[in-house]
Amino acid sequence: MTQSTSLVLRLSALCGVAALLAGCSMGGMFGGGNSAAQTQSLQNATASPAAVAQAQSSALPAIATQCPPIKVRAGTEAMFYYGNGQTGNAKALQYQGVIDETSRNCVVSNGLITVNMGVVGRVLLGPAGSQSTVNAPIRFAVERDGQAVFSEKYTIPVAITPPAQSAEFVKVIDNVAIPYLGGETITIWVGFDTKG
Repeated sequence: MTQSTSLVLRLSALCGVAALLAGCSMGGMFGGGNSAAQTQSLQNATASPAAVAQAQSSALPAIATQCPPIKVRAGTEAMFYYGNGQTGNAKALQYQGVIDETSRNCVVSNGLITVNMGVVGRVLLGPAGSQSTVNAPIRFAVERDGQAVFSEKYTIPVAITPPAQSAEFVKVIDNVAIPYLGGETITIWVGFDTKG
């Protein structure tokens, strides 16, 4: 083996070891690799007011690594409207609404998590239905550690153009700001709200 070949092999081996060490050190960045002592020292670390102010002024909004889940509240996934008080009679059903999809995204900045949330649903005419417009009452709510921090009902007019027997609706709510320190349990709820 020549001296130059030996040198190339040694450099390759050193690069491989360096790559492995770099991979190990990244573990702490993603939740692993920190000893209990390191974690404790980070928990007790404090920054000067000047350092905090500088970090806040230069920080860009970061997409939350764990955006709160959006869920359809049990019992509110559908609505039914019957004519003449004949609740439960399939032949008297005038229309029903269903939720097809939900979505949300979040940005965390300056102690707030800002949430955009949306819902896609449909209104379908029943055997007794002849409506050309139906109002879909949708409620969005956000709970933080079990407490409601946002709750709003929206009435969405849904036009049904004959001969169609159904129509889709979409509702998006932007920029709902929730105080966020990290570690809170936040849940976004959506569903039909047919109560008064």
